[in-house]
Amino acid sequence: MGEGDATRLIAWHHEMTRVHARLRAALDVVRDAVEVGRDVPEPERDLLLYCQGFCTALDGHHAGEDRTLFPELRRLRPELSHVLDRLEQDHSMIEHLIGGLRRAIDLGGTPVELERHLDGIGAIMESHFRYEERELLEVLAGLRLQVAVRRAFGPLAG
Repeated sequence: MGEGDATRLIAWHHEMTRVHARLRAALDVVRDAVEVGRDVPEPERDLLLYCQGFCTALDGHHAGEDRTLFPELRRLRPELSHVLDRLEQDHSMIEHLIGGLRRAIDLGGTPVELERHLDGIGAIMESHFRYEERELLEVLAGLRLQVAVRRAFGPLAG
């Protein structure tokens, strides 16, 4: 556990909703960068920066859940296996969509193409977050997990 994690009781359900809110806000920043890029010469550097930050944060969040949080939930609450399987499947789909966005940026995609990728990521991400919160928030509210919050929820946690 991280130093700060060891000294406080973690409200896991609040951590999850905070991270989800930060990821939603990060997606909005990327969308804004695409919109601004329509009128700015050579917007690729800023867009690449915002996209890499968002994509890295989203990937990190899902990797933390897959490697740390979900195995712990499977151990403590095996009846949630079907929910966790679906969430992991969503993670894989979102990872694939992020790969498409990265390729589009690398190839100099138009704002319309980039917006299409962001719309797809945003739709799946929002559906995923809502399902995850609906199925896990109450469970997380009652758990005391012995894992570091950033390991469980990625770089935007804590």
